[in-house]
Amino acid sequence: MALYADENFPLRVVEELRRLGIDVLTAYEDGRANQSLTDQTILSRATELGRAIVTLNRQDFKRLHFAEPDHAGIIICTEDPDRPGQAQRIAESIAAGEKLRGRLIRVYRLG
Repeated sequence: MALYADENFPLRVVEELRRLGIDVLTAYEDGRANQSLTDQTILSRATELGRAIVTLNRQDFKRLHFAEPDHAGIIICTEDPDRPGQAQRIAESIAAGEKLRGRLIRVYRLG
């Protein structure tokens, strides 16, 4: 699975996802950080690259999912200080092998 982390997604989670073997591109690495780009623009970019977006911005991306369901996937997460645990839960949620295209996946903090 190929993921696209928006600019506010924790780098420590990105690093842990990579350690788990998941291909993650960050908005920063893609030259899209610190430009005040809209969530729609970021989602469009991720979709253009064939990557599911991973974000903490749950409300806006949930709204985008219902407004424009033709995307490469959206994974919305709650803020979680357990970065390795959060990465593991993301990995487990996408490991089922189901295609992410058009899907909204929620990953919650434990406890």
